[in-house]
Amino acid sequence: MAGTAVSFCGATGREFTAEMPDTAGEKIVNAAPAASSALFSRLRLFIALSRTPHCLLDLATPALAALLWLGGLPPLSVTVLGLITVFAGYTAVYALNDVVDYRADREKLSQGKVEDGEYLDAAYVRHPMAQGLLSYQEGLLWTGAWALVALLGAYWLNPICALIFLAGCLIEAIYCLMLEVTSLRTLVSGVVKTLGGIAAVLAVDPSPSPAFLLVLFLWLFFWEIGGQNIPADWHDLEADGRLQAKTIPVQFGPRRAGAVILVCLALSVALSGVVLRLSPAGFSLPWLALGLGAGLYLCCLPAWRLYRGGARSQASLLFNQASYYPLALLSLCMLGLTI
Repeated sequence: MAGTAVSFCGATGREFTAEMPDTAGEKIVNAAPAASSALFSRLRLFIALSRTPHCLLDLATPALAALLWLGGLPPLSVTVLGLITVFAGYTAVYALNDVVDYRADREKLSQGKVEDGEYLDAAYVRHPMAQGLLSYQEGLLWTGAWALVALLGAYWLNPICALIFLAGCLIEAIYCLMLEVTSLRTLVSGVVKTLGGIAAVLAVDPSPSPAFLLVLFLWLFFWEIGGQNIPADWHDLEADGRLQAKTIPVQFGPRRAGAVILVCLALSVALSGVVLRLSPAGFSLPWLALGLGAGLYLCCLPAWRLYRGGARSQASLLFNQASYYPLALLSLCMLGLTI
């Protein structure tokens, strides 16, 4: 094997050359990419725990709520701190879901792996703690660290926002613990998802309109139930049935679950027009029509297909498309403010 010539100077001052094998150098050179790859693979497990691809889409909801109430963008410092805070908050709450559901997720997996296909929340790997890819302690530390960041950021923006975040964590834990208790847990999920938008409004204005907050709450509440929570439970229908979980699809069947989804999303899309009209930005009729069109395409159309077809893949498609709904409205509103 070829080596590397290295010159040494002995004690007598006389120089001599030695042939050094390249294997050690090759190992050192190859170790760096291997270590980097292992680190990234490990990080992907934590990203999967917090469902980061979905989390990034969720950032649009509080951003949209703040923009609608102000009628424009908040100051840059508030925007940056707000984005960091909501990212940390969603990261912590999604991970908290797996921490609290650890036993139930392990029981589901023990009864057979669920094929996730193109399901958004299964990006990278689903339930890495329950699969033994992350330890419970690692998940707990990850959740606590991000929760601390979110709590500090929320307190800095408005102490009320910190209380809302703590309440959201508590309600999320209650939601998880209700899995085998009642299907009304879906209402709890609806409340949790609205808190980010409510906190965002309070972060930019400590005294917003109660009427605006109420409509904002109902709009996000029905979107979460119809476009996120029930479709997610539909995706897990077979596994939840074996576990005797209390979810809308398990207890009432796909047909009734589909009807609930349709009603909730129709109400949400209708309320989006009210929210846009209540905004000080004063969006004109064409922008209202575009907003309603986005809701019909991303939420109502796949909901109708799910109601008619009842396929698990259609539930996943609805969940995925509805996840883009706040981002689509945020993009339209920002475009409307600049034109």
